[in-house]
Amino acid sequence: MNNKSIIIGCDHAAFGLKETLKAYLVEQGIEVEDAGPFNTDSVDYPDFGIKVAGAVSQGKFEKGILLCGTGIGMSMVANRFDHVRAALCNDLFSALMSKKHNNANILVIGARVIGDILALEILKTWLQTPFEGGRHQARLDKFDKIN
Repeated sequence: MNNKSIIIGCDHAAFGLKETLKAYLVEQGIEVEDAGPFNTDSVDYPDFGIKVAGAVSQGKFEKGILLCGTGIGMSMVANRFDHVRAALCNDLFSALMSKKHNNANILVIGARVIGDILALEILKTWLQTPFEGGRHQARLDKFDKIN
């Protein structure tokens, strides 16, 4: 894996999964910026989605990870930002294709939808899958023309 650093954030429902994925990333030698939260106290997920997607949008991080109960809310928040391609992936095929064809730069997972073992496999797949480019890049270029 050639990932230098990743920013990760979640809501209270996904705090445990965030800690699991963060530990894996660190074990792999990937620098992790934790955008919070730092406990299971109730929080508003958009606050953390904004931190992560904002950092990716501004180019501070090449990749991000967002987690919440279903992943739906975080996906909605993240995809409001320019240059963000957040993909909700609760299965391996979606993770593979989100990188291969869509070059997703934020992985979103629903912590109440899947378990830790599948989430780790999704993360591994997402990190290891290269973007194919070519005709897919031409399609992605259209994203940046949306006002």
